[in-house]
Amino acid sequence: MIAPSILSADFARLGDEIRAVAGAGDTRADWVHVDVMDAHFVPNLTLGLPVVQSLLKATDVPIDCHLMIENPDKWAIGYAEAGAYNVTVHVEAAHDPVMLAKNLRAAGAKAGLSIKPNTPIEDHLDTLKHYDTLLVMSVEPGFGGQSFIEGVLDKVRTARRLVDTGHLKLVVEIDGGINADTIERAAEAGVDCFVAGSAVYGAEDPGKAVAALREQAARARG
Repeated sequence: MIAPSILSADFARLGDEIRAVAGAGDTRADWVHVDVMDAHFVPNLTLGLPVVQSLLKATDVPIDCHLMIENPDKWAIGYAEAGAYNVTVHVEAAHDPVMLAKNLRAAGAKAGLSIKPNTPIEDHLDTLKHYDTLLVMSVEPGFGGQSFIEGVLDKVRTARRLVDTGHLKLVVEIDGGINADTIERAAEAGVDCFVAGSAVYGAEDPGKAVAALREQAARARG
């Protein structure tokens, strides 16, 4: 699965940028990844619920909201109620991640849990049993265009093993530095869904970039 990140898109043309990856066949994105940042949990400020509500009206591609915000227990439910397909919160920010997962599901969304590069996955395995998606950050959250952190693939391998043996039931997603040079290593480690920003929106044809990345990942996974 390929989830283009609109953090790397032209914010003045977000509707057009999403339509560029919403075509038919292999050029169609599986999800559209939307990074919500509050300038508190991370040092950057992007967009919020009103923009997400507008995007939901502009596309039928499932919206994957990644909330890099403080107090997601209070704010995340609104994104689920608005119609986001998947709402991901950070384990480092959530006060009661198990209850939050239940509330997100009750509001109609899949529940995602994200972990920063330096956060051990082993500390949160019981919590992950309540989630539908694990988002492994392969850069420090806050800004696009950063270099891929190879060491996080050990977390991916751990999650993949637990999914394959039935201990977890979730989609393994990765975000940060995913491009033609890194996607095969991430796929081999066991990633299911790849967030790609500049690798898609920096390409001349974003739809073709989606297709090319998907083909690379599928080949690497065999």
